[in-house]
Order: sequence, then C-alpha cells, then structure tokens
Amino acid sequence: MTPKYDKVHNRFKLNGLHYDHEDLKEVAYSLIKEGEAYEKVTGNFLIDWLSDKDYLYVNTSGSTGKPKLIELKKQAMVNSAIATGDFFGLEPGNTAIDCLPSHYIAGKMMLVRAMVLGLEIDHVEPSAHPIFDYEKHYDFCAMIPLQLKHTINYTYNIKNIIVGGSKITQPLLERIKNSSSKFYETYGMTETVTHVAVRRLSSKISKGEAFFNALPNVTFSQDDRQCLIVNAPKLVDEPLITSDIVDLKSETSFDLLGRIDNVINSGGIKLFPEQIEDKLQPVIDERFIVAGEEDDALGERLVLIVENPRDTAKSIANRIRFIKGLTKYEVPKHIYITDKFVETVNGKIQRNETIKSVLKE
Repeated sequence: MTPKYDKVHNRFKLNGLHYDHEDLKEVAYSLIKEGEAYEKVTGNFLIDWLSDKDYLYVNTSGSTGKPKLIELKKQAMVNSAIATGDFFGLEPGNTAIDCLPSHYIAGKMMLVRAMVLGLEIDHVEPSAHPIFDYEKHYDFCAMIPLQLKHTINYTYNIKNIIVGGSKITQPLLERIKNSSSKFYETYGMTETVTHVAVRRLSSKISKGEAFFNALPNVTFSQDDRQCLIVNAPKLVDEPLITSDIVDLKSETSFDLLGRIDNVINSGGIKLFPEQIEDKLQPVIDERFIVAGEEDDALGERLVLIVENPRDTAKSIANRIRFIKGLTKYEVPKHIYITDKFVETVNGKIQRNETIKSVLKE
C-alpha cells in the first residue's frame, strides 16, 4: 500500500531522535522560535508539510527564468520519494545526510524521503562546505557540485551521492573517478518534484553511464522540436513539455544536448553551448559560458564569457586552439571578461541575464 503524505514512518529519525507526527510539529515550532536561520526555514517547511492541506507552494530556482511559486501535491512528493527509494534500494533505518537548504525542492525532498521511507537523517547547515560526521556510514546524500567539490575527500563513508542543481565540471568529474562512493548526476526540476532521471558517473567502484535513465514510473518522449517530454503520472497530472533538446535513446533513456533557448545559429550551423562548454572545461579553470552574439555575416557568432580569470583572453584563446575534438565552428570568435556572473539567490548562474549584462543587449 502506498504511504500517504499525512503519515510519518515509525523508523524516521531526525538528528538521531525518533519523532512521530505530533512530536515533529513541536520540533518544527522549536526550530522556528530558537533555531539558526537555516533551521527556521526547515521548521516552516515541516509545519507546512504536517498541516492538513494536501498541497504546498514551492519556489523554483530561477536558473532558467524568473523564480516563481508553484503548487505541488504532497502525494506527488511522496510518490517521488518512493521512486527514489526504489531506485537506490533505500530501506527503513538507512542513514542519510541533508545538507541542502529547505528553501527549495531538493532540500525539502530530502526531509520528505526520510519521513516517508523511514530514514535516519542528519540535518546539517547547508553551506558551500557542509560539515557532517565523516566517520559515520551514510547510505544516501544529495549535494550540489560546489558542495561536493569541497567535501569529496570526506565522502568515503557515503554509499550513494546524487549531484544536481548545476553543471558538474570536468575537474570534479576527474576527482569523482578516484573516489570510492557511487555518484549519480540528476535530471529534473521543481515541476517534476526533483529528479526523474539519473546518470551514474564513473568512480573507483562504479562504471559510468553515457545516458540518463528514468526513475520508476517515468517515461520519456519528444515533441517536434526534439525537446524532452516527461511522462510521470504519479508526479504531474499531464505530460510535462520541457525546453531541453535530447537524443532520445528509448522511452526510459536519453542523452541531454542542451536547452533550445540556448541554441546558437551561426552561419546555418546549430551550436549547443552546453556541449561546447564540456569541451572547453579542461583548459579553463574559472566559471564560463558560451553565447551567441549578433553578427552581420553569420547571424550569430560564438563568443566566450569568462568570470574573473587569472589569465588573459589571449592566453585562454591559445589554449583553446589545441583542444582535440573542437570543430572550427565551436571555436569562440571573441572572449569577454566579466568580474561577476549574475546569479540566483542559491548561487546558480543566470545565463541569459549574464549574457545581457556582458553584451549590453
């Protein structure tokens, strides 16, 4: 029988202590009244979750547009937690770390998974360098790439780590290869109640996967733009049409090419910024993006924008020349330097706003 949103699993523990539904309300009120700033946010979420309403409102991150408030059904969040539990083999009494802010869906879902699946979860401050018990065994954790970058030397006791929220850089992927945990890149959004697909990354104990694979009860299709359509009846009422162009491998797997609104048409050649950025990563240490700039001859020319680099634009251009596999169309025609990218409140790059600020569109 499928668990309901108004039930708290009898094996659930928060920071080592067992709480039932009513106890958890008292904890939430205490967090709101006496907790640190991040704990107050968690307390407010718990109050919202434990209320009689069958829905709640969640903020989107704003990385691909303006942040907005959307309504999610609590039962859809329960169904998402069950799908994650089934995929990763999570069982009552398993341990987890919650180091994500409860402002957004990813942090909220870590707590929901614990309450629904009966996990023993340690809730720690959601900083760029989260501090947790490095010697304790954990079965599951979710991090953004920045957090993993700072803690990967201390993740040897974490069995499964999902990574999402922003691009995983090539240097971090190389460090993951030398780690002894299992790592998964996630694909999803607030509207799909976090991830609906994952891609296993190469590590010491795990062979990497080329494509994203669906979680249970999720299938994929495409529209006439080659954009992904997510069919997840237990999460969303209708098929969700995304703006992500994919190479669909099957109804449960795909290769992510890039967002349709990022595609650059340069002299009739379609360029996918995300794929070009992957190729440029080995020679650029700082954050960067590629973009299309208006050009009389080409329509759009490919340009590179780098955030506060240590090297000159000329030095970066020289290194790019020697990248194998980079076609002549994928070589930036100009390099712009900027002091600071435009970000969301949780540190994600706002690509469109950054491009506009640099190119003065």
